[in-house]
Amino acid sequence: MKLTADGERAVRVSVLLPLPFPTPLDYLAPEGRVAPGDLVSVPLGRRQETGCVWDTQSDVPADFAPAPAREVALARLKPILGRLDMPAIPADLRRFIDWLAAYTLTPPGLVLAMAIRARHTQPTRVQLGWIRGDADLAGLRLTEARQRVLDAVGDEPLSTAMLTEQTGVSSAVLRGLASAGVLKEAPLVMAPLFAPPNAGFHPPQLSQEQREAADHLSEGVKAHRFGVTLLEGVTGSGKTEVYFEAVAACLAAGRQCLVLLPEIALSSQWTDRFARRFGVQPALWHSELGGKKRRETWHAIAQGQAAVVVGARSALFLPFPKLGLIIVDEEHESAFKQEEGVTYHGRDMAIVRARLSDVPAILVSATPSLETLTNVENGRYQHVTLHSRHGNATLPDVKLVDMRRAPPERGQFLSPELVAAISATFERQEQAMLFLNRRGYAPLTLCRACGHRMECPNCSAWLVEHRARQMLTCHHCGHHEALPETCPSCDAESSLVAIGPGIERVHEEARLHFPEARILVMASDTLGSPSATAEAVRRISDREIDLVIGTQIVAKGWHFPDLTLVGVVDADLGLGGGDLRAAERTVQLLHQVSGRAGRADKPGAVLLQSYLGDHPVMKALVSNDYQAFMEQESAQRKPGFWPPYGRLAALIVSADSAEAADRLAAALGARAPELPGTQILGPAPAPLAVLRGRHRRRLLLRTRRNVAVQPILRQWLEGMKMASHERIDIDIDPISFL
Repeated sequence: MKLTADGERAVRVSVLLPLPFPTPLDYLAPEGRVAPGDLVSVPLGRRQETGCVWDTQSDVPADFAPAPAREVALARLKPILGRLDMPAIPADLRRFIDWLAAYTLTPPGLVLAMAIRARHTQPTRVQLGWIRGDADLAGLRLTEARQRVLDAVGDEPLSTAMLTEQTGVSSAVLRGLASAGVLKEAPLVMAPLFAPPNAGFHPPQLSQEQREAADHLSEGVKAHRFGVTLLEGVTGSGKTEVYFEAVAACLAAGRQCLVLLPEIALSSQWTDRFARRFGVQPALWHSELGGKKRRETWHAIAQGQAAVVVGARSALFLPFPKLGLIIVDEEHESAFKQEEGVTYHGRDMAIVRARLSDVPAILVSATPSLETLTNVENGRYQHVTLHSRHGNATLPDVKLVDMRRAPPERGQFLSPELVAAISATFERQEQAMLFLNRRGYAPLTLCRACGHRMECPNCSAWLVEHRARQMLTCHHCGHHEALPETCPSCDAESSLVAIGPGIERVHEEARLHFPEARILVMASDTLGSPSATAEAVRRISDREIDLVIGTQIVAKGWHFPDLTLVGVVDADLGLGGGDLRAAERTVQLLHQVSGRAGRADKPGAVLLQSYLGDHPVMKALVSNDYQAFMEQESAQRKPGFWPPYGRLAALIVSADSAEAADRLAAALGARAPELPGTQILGPAPAPLAVLRGRHRRRLLLRTRRNVAVQPILRQWLEGMKMASHERIDIDIDPISFL
């Protein structure tokens, strides 16, 4: 037995620190003073760290659980420094952190860091106000200003700002009254940061099909047990209004709801719809929140005061004490995959968190991923479908523009047919949209004298011209440089030419065709914040814009009633290369952007400019037969056990030189395991062989569906020696192959 300095019995506690240690560390704590989930301050070397008291038992499956920690003698343990006056990390979130860390082969402390990153201090909001003090007024010189203050204060505390505004006095007058004991400080009664949503505020008028779907989802919420339901519906079918009924059922049960969106930009129109339905704004969680707002929101969620949270994938790590429902909107989006740091897929981990919390999960999409459809087919997920657009709206007419037969004029990128369709749209006083998933003016700049191509010095990628800023930019590392007047290779003057279109070039061409049109460009580098996106959406909705030109940001769930024409400038973009999911992603993206047309009473039309009219993607889009396309995609992947019919894990080797990267990759490949049902592909240079100055090589582990990749990878990498500048990153279930 060991005693603390105060003579209390000391016990061993495990504390997980937000650092890359493989396991929690052991400390001493007074018996009964701390419990799993408590945030504590502990010594680590010569500094102090904040950690979380961790469970000794774990729900992590044995096939990918890490090795147990080594026991340290009780006499050698250091005592914790104290428990922090902070909300505890809930048990289901602790289990989720353990599960995700083991599944992704990530040190659990790095996952914990994402859960407590915003917790540092209690919210820095105004906490104290003024009330009448106990001092006698005898002997106090009562000026007119002081009398106004005494008339205003009472038993309910008023803040300094409120008092000075009501009485017109300065804060110096208040300080003088406080010094005399006539005023004293008292805790302010603060209004909640987030007002509670009202489930009955403005119930929607649902169609019979929508009502049946909403009732099905609501029953799953009322049952309060784990289950996954896919809500599939054509674009404009009212999926959001339908799952809002499940949110209402969650609120009626007194529980919290988490809604994940793939892009921050989606939040503005979504929150407006939420406010119309429930009377208040939800809590937001994303990387653009300021530090103070993040702290306040984190504490409100931890204390159960934020009933509905809408956020990016990082919202999965928030400390909900009474979670009742998780919704993943646009579940097919690759933006849910975290590619750097802790690599995980937000959709898949949302389902894991729902299972560990024993709450239902709803996946929402007009174009569900093949992984989700396969789970529906195998009976793991339930399936609810909305077949029709809401109200009188009908699906748009999709037509292919064969660029081989009707090409645009030389040096231009809009076909005569598309230009004519836009003109006709403007004549009807309707709005049009042009879509090209490529930022900047041109994707490549080369010298017509010597053929030199402007390339990023840090990455194996071409520099993208942004003509409006007279800059060349790398969209991978952020490097930028001024557009040179002469070729850096041969010194030829005025020889650099732009090759291919970006949306800036499409904008330039649209100005030539439609000089009177009011045009708005929407891309991640022109809309720098959620507020800028919200303003752009307002301008479109208020008919201040005739033509929208944008990248994939315009393909999201926007609803513009007067937008009736969508033109896809390059429908073939994205089909090249060896990406496993290239066709699936392209059909999803183009189907989504097509769905922006004709969402109200006016019929919509979509024109797809393509040189590959016979491609299955183009046929699926024109026929509006997404199911047939996915069945064909499934048939192509099954024989080779490609996901979702097999498992993949990528190992990305990087070093500060090509020779070191080759050497490390070769050593890793030489010790690759040879096991039944597994295959090792590589090593080979990554498609982005140099990224941010680091040389990269890739290996790919492929297994059958019933083989766990974690123990294979752990054994493969055990004892691997690397120099300080060398690194091996692991990506379980990779989405990108760059």
